[in-house]
Amino acid sequence: MVYCRILLAGIAAAMLFTACSRRTDNQPPPLWGDSSDPLAMAPGDAFDLEQIEAAGELIMLTVSGPETYYDYHGRQLGTQYMLAQRFADSLGVRLRVDVCRDTTDMLRRLRRGDADLIAVPLPRTLADSAHFTAVGTDSAAWLVGEQKERLAEALDRWYRPSLLADVRQQETFLLSKRSVRRRVFSPMLNRQGGVISHYDSFFQQYSQPLRWDWRLMAAQCYQESTFDPKATSWAGARGLMQIMPSTADHLGLPRDKMHDPESSIAAAAKYIGELEGHFSDIVDRHERQNFVLASYNGGYHHIRDAMALAERDGHDQRRWQAVAPYVLKLSQPQYYQDPVVKHGYMRGSETVDYVQKIQERWRTYRGVPTRSASFYNTPQKAVHGGASKYEK
Repeated sequence: MVYCRILLAGIAAAMLFTACSRRTDNQPPPLWGDSSDPLAMAPGDAFDLEQIEAAGELIMLTVSGPETYYDYHGRQLGTQYMLAQRFADSLGVRLRVDVCRDTTDMLRRLRRGDADLIAVPLPRTLADSAHFTAVGTDSAAWLVGEQKERLAEALDRWYRPSLLADVRQQETFLLSKRSVRRRVFSPMLNRQGGVISHYDSFFQQYSQPLRWDWRLMAAQCYQESTFDPKATSWAGARGLMQIMPSTADHLGLPRDKMHDPESSIAAAAKYIGELEGHFSDIVDRHERQNFVLASYNGGYHHIRDAMALAERDGHDQRRWQAVAPYVLKLSQPQYYQDPVVKHGYMRGSETVDYVQKIQERWRTYRGVPTRSASFYNTPQKAVHGGASKYEK
């Protein structure tokens, strides 16, 4: 963090000086700095590389977007963010990300000393006009804060053009189904006998308080893990219902029980119940189930953003068929940068595909003919624009 310290100089004159620095304790700073304290700075000094390493934190500014920074199932991705994380790792410090609304906001905050660099490809001319240091090409450079020469030098020495390709390849892998470790089981154990899985009794037990058809929970489970209790994703999601460690903590699910079938289903049912409460404004139960499923996959706040966009354009925000196209549109800048959107970019194609596949499998489990992709009134290419997180 950036702390402002007040320097009292001159007993008779009682003059007030203010300088910005980051300190990790509550002790008052020495009057003119102490060379033995790496965080202490004399007037005019910058919070440069030595102070960053001593504080253990590098602060980057960015904007939401697929190439910059976004949340993906509770983990952070984005090419520029992943590059910045690698640079922070090379320094041995943690990376803190502050998301800004636009370029003007980023420049203002960097000039104010709120962060160390802007990790967004910007024209080098912006650095020249604002007295920042640019690292990169003329058309795509990161901007380093004023008077951070040693940080800029370290970044320039560290960066290689091949890093960009490496990060993009890594991100592509993480977004693919190859990043999920699991065995693929049959979507129905005994079709003639109506047995879906080995865990049907758990689905029946824990779906009752929700007033959900147990077969809908089973369909969701297959989409999440293909009924493999040992399934693990790169992001850390585990078990039949692919629950994230942080969500497990919130739900009271011990981490050593995340691969236990009954514990996973019970925790998922509890989480579904919480999401149902978040959508209590949607009276129709079937419609509400669609929004709950979408939130389970894509995050509640992103779905609310899509609902706000739908309402803005005069559509019924309580109908999934009206909101699903806006979930897809949250991957486009003109939508995820809209003022009504509070949580930025999302990979909406995956979430729409997730809901559709679960609904189709649920109909199959009930013996109902499967509808076409036009169920969401969305072109098939758009609906299937990205692979589902756990697509078979």
